[in-house]
Amino acid sequence: MCMSCGCGANGVFVRGKRQSGKTGAPARFRPHAAGTPLKDNDATRIVRLEQDILAKNGAYAARNRELFSSNGILALNLVSSPGSGKTALLVRTLQALKNTRSLAVIEGDQQTDNDAERIRATGIEAIQINTGKGCHLDAEMVERALRQMRLPQNGILFIENVGNLVCPAAFDLGEAAKVAVLSATEGEDKPLKYPDMFRAARLLLLNKCDLLPYLVFDIALAESYARRVNPDIRIIRISATSGEGMGEWLAWLEAHQKESNRHAPA
Repeated sequence: MCMSCGCGANGVFVRGKRQSGKTGAPARFRPHAAGTPLKDNDATRIVRLEQDILAKNGAYAARNRELFSSNGILALNLVSSPGSGKTALLVRTLQALKNTRSLAVIEGDQQTDNDAERIRATGIEAIQINTGKGCHLDAEMVERALRQMRLPQNGILFIENVGNLVCPAAFDLGEAAKVAVLSATEGEDKPLKYPDMFRAARLLLLNKCDLLPYLVFDIALAESYARRVNPDIRIIRISATSGEGMGEWLAWLEAHQKESNRHAPA
């Protein structure tokens, strides 16, 4: 997990403000040197450290989930590798929904607030989380961001995670569902290479379908690989550029938002 990638070694910034405390491994932890055999006590220590991190994250996630439930918020965790087009897809989604829904966005990136600015240009509030060396958002970061934003009462909160198909699979943010985005410019075998992520996702958006005539990408094979990993995954072929599949995606959002509203207190 993140013990070996340096995740969380630096402080986390929400809207450019340095937050107290650190996430991930303690500063004193040193990644295991490649090629050096692990001692039994080292392996035990890593397992315990992973368990502690995930247990702490789970507690924050439960608090976030309760907050979402009590406010009728459909919270979605958008995950993908870098360059999948999930920000462009999110912008188009917000433009389609902003006149009929209460919306908000939490943006996760290691550096810059470029994506948050793209979101704000649509008129929707966006909180930027910069993770520094961290390769994913965790539930505590999301909780900090929630304190600084107007909650989208009976609406939708989109959480755009850091571009990474590994660590975000393990970290629950309190969301109702993970939505994976896989573009036609990537390999068909991504679901087999990163099975934890596609197994954790409820929905797969196969993006950039407008480029299929110009690419060597077997979309049916990509779908079969995704279903091999997760037989229950819903798949929508979509394009943020042409608009293909947007109606199906918006219908999915509407159905799941109604479900969230149904469980919200009066």
